[in-house]
Amino acid sequence: MINLAVKEVSHSWVRYVLTAVGLGLLIGVTLTMTGLVRGMIDDALALIRGTHADLWVVQDDTMGPYAESSTLYDDVYRSIAGLPGVAEVSNVAYLTVQVRYGDKDVRAMVAGFEHDKPGEPPYLVAGRPISKSRYEAIADTKTGFKVGDKIGIRRNEYTVVGLTDRMVSSGGDPVVFITMQDAQEVQFQKDNTSIYNDRNRLAADPKLNRPGVPGLLQAVTESQQSNHKINAVLVRVAPGYDPAVVADTIRRWKHFEVYTFAQMEQILLVKVISNALRQLGIFMIILAIVSTAIIALIIYTMTMGKIKEIAVLKLIGAKNRIIAGMILQQAWGLGLIGFTVGKTAATLWAPLFPKHIEFVLTDSIAAFIITLLICTLASITGIRAALKVQPASAIGG
Repeated sequence: MINLAVKEVSHSWVRYVLTAVGLGLLIGVTLTMTGLVRGMIDDALALIRGTHADLWVVQDDTMGPYAESSTLYDDVYRSIAGLPGVAEVSNVAYLTVQVRYGDKDVRAMVAGFEHDKPGEPPYLVAGRPISKSRYEAIADTKTGFKVGDKIGIRRNEYTVVGLTDRMVSSGGDPVVFITMQDAQEVQFQKDNTSIYNDRNRLAADPKLNRPGVPGLLQAVTESQQSNHKINAVLVRVAPGYDPAVVADTIRRWKHFEVYTFAQMEQILLVKVISNALRQLGIFMIILAIVSTAIIALIIYTMTMGKIKEIAVLKLIGAKNRIIAGMILQQAWGLGLIGFTVGKTAATLWAPLFPKHIEFVLTDSIAAFIITLLICTLASITGIRAALKVQPASAIGG
C-alpha cells in the first residue's frame, strides 16, 4: 500500500521541511515564553530564598519591602529579639537605583544587610565577604562587575570585593549588597541642597524656632535629618516553634505587620508579577491557536493536492482509517520536526535575552505532547476532505 506521508516528503521534501522549520520557530517562541515564565517566578523568589529568613516584620498595613514602601526605625529589632520563639533578627534595607560604573549605568537593587545575620549574601562565587563597615560591596554577576571595580551609588564610591550569583529582585534586576550603614545613607540621607532648604524652612517656623528655647530647633532639625531607618526586620524562628505562631505574637504585641515565607511568596507571585505572568500566558494561548490554524491549513493544502491519489486508494479498496492515518502521519511529522527545531532554537537564543529563562524537562515533555495534540486536531480538516472524495473521481478527468 502506498504511504502518502512518505510520498509527500520524498517528492516535495523541500516545501515540507521548510514548512516544518517555520512551524518550529513558532514553537521555539512558545517554549521561550514558557521558560520566561519559569524564570520570572524564580527571579521573584530568589532574594527571599537567599535571606534564609522565616518572618518579615514590616510597617503596619503594608505588604513589605518587595511590594510597596515600608519604613521602620532601626532599633525595632531589640523589642522583637526578646520574644518567645525568636532565634535571630536583623535589619535590612532595599532600594532600586542606577549604579554608576565608568561611563554607563546599571539598574540594580541595593540591599543593606548586617554581617553574619539573615539577609546577607548566601554565598560567593568570587572574591571575599565585606570586611569593612563602609564603602565595600558584593555584586551579582549579572551586573557585569568584577572584583576590584569601583562603582558609584548616589554620592559615594564603593569597591566590589565579592561576587554572588542568581541574587536578583522580583523584577529581575541584579542585587548589590552593601552594609546597613551604607544602605541607610543611600536611601534615607538627603542631599546637601535639601538639607539646607529644610533647615531654612524649620528656622522660619515660629513654632519650632521659639525665642528662649535655643535647643528646640536643633533637636527638631537633627530628628528630621536622621537616617536611622530600615525597610524590614528579618526573623529566624527557633527550632520547635511555629513561624505562624511567632508571627501572630509579634503582630499582636508589637503592632507591626508580619509575613511568613509562604505569605511573602504569595505576595510576590500574586501581587507583584501576576500581571506579567498573565500577559505571557495570553501570548502563549494565542501562539497555540495560530500554530493550530497554520498546521490545519498546511495539511488541508497537502491533502487537496493529492485528491486523485486518494480516490485511487479508495477505488482499490483502501479503508478510511488507512487514509486518515496517512494524513495524520503527515501532521505528526510536521510536529516532530517542528518541535525539534523549536527546542533547538529556544536553547540557542535563550542566553541572548536580558531576562532569566529557565527550561524544565517536564515543560518540554508537556510541550511535545501538546504539539502532537495540536497536530492531531489540525489534521481533522484534511481528513474530512479526504474522506469525502468519491472513488469514481479517480476514473474521471
